[in-house]
Amino acid sequence: MSSSNTKPTSNSFDPERILQLASSTLTIEADAIAALNQRISSKTDSSFVDAVKLLLNCQGRVVVSGIGKSGHIARKIAATFASTGTPAFFVHAAEAAHGDLGMVTANDVFIAISYSGEAGELISIMPLIKRMGAHLIAITGNPDSRLAQLADIHLNAHVDKEACPLNLAPTASTTVTLALGDALAVAVLDASGFREEDFARSHPGGALGRRLLTHVRDVMRSGEQIPSVQSDCSLVAALLEITKKGIAMTAIVDADNTLLGVFTDGDLRRLLERLHDFSDVNIADVMHKNPRTIGPDRLAVEAVKLMETHRINQLLVADQEGKLVGALHIHDLTRAKVI
Repeated sequence: MSSSNTKPTSNSFDPERILQLASSTLTIEADAIAALNQRISSKTDSSFVDAVKLLLNCQGRVVVSGIGKSGHIARKIAATFASTGTPAFFVHAAEAAHGDLGMVTANDVFIAISYSGEAGELISIMPLIKRMGAHLIAITGNPDSRLAQLADIHLNAHVDKEACPLNLAPTASTTVTLALGDALAVAVLDASGFREEDFARSHPGGALGRRLLTHVRDVMRSGEQIPSVQSDCSLVAALLEITKKGIAMTAIVDADNTLLGVFTDGDLRRLLERLHDFSDVNIADVMHKNPRTIGPDRLAVEAVKLMETHRINQLLVADQEGKLVGALHIHDLTRAKVI
């Protein structure tokens, strides 16, 4: 006995047809986005610009809602707005009618997404959204739909056909809607003056956040961890300090901890080429004076750039008065995931 939900099977696996379908899908979706681009760029249709103005002037939050595949797209659009400086969240259209509508205020902009423009769950809450005073942007594929007619601004996401061979599964339409949401978010981002630093603040756990929010003082070695000797000590004592602290260098300071110079493993190798007995050598005679430094309040990524530019693995940290306050090794920046 066969089951009604048995998956259809094929006697042959046709790689050529698979590639044809893949190419057709990408072509259909690319063409649909190109058509969208022409619509929103049209001088006779100001709806996209009007929507951006409305979002920029929003005194509350952007609420994005949909159901089914449109709901998934709505959730992604809300996340994109939130991560690019526009407070936003997703509300499931069905849940909105059962209490979640209480999260919407008169100061919000409500973006309703339904390709048909006739999703009952959205249509049922639109009068309430309008009544409370929130502004409504509708994204549909049908300008004559009820949702489009209820909206303050309608954005047309129409596609000529879906990429699905049966022209049933939302494919090209969801791609176009997602692209339209991205276009809105990027336009608002730019018009609001959102910067790379602002993006980092909302992504502190990401690579960009670490690069832009981590300062030298957060990763440098300090206190007893700093390799440091006085200027009147011997080269042998300096070598012992280098070995003890384990970052292949030592700073040379005066009695007031003012940085005078640096001596590295590389300096030692070069010194050995011309001097075989250095038991009586003073560190002040072989150190590099005025070493490259960085301030503790500079970004850690600047330390990386300085190291890369000068092809060094260590860097001393000095304050504005030239006092030694820390030391950095390239491994410290790697462990902090700045690199």
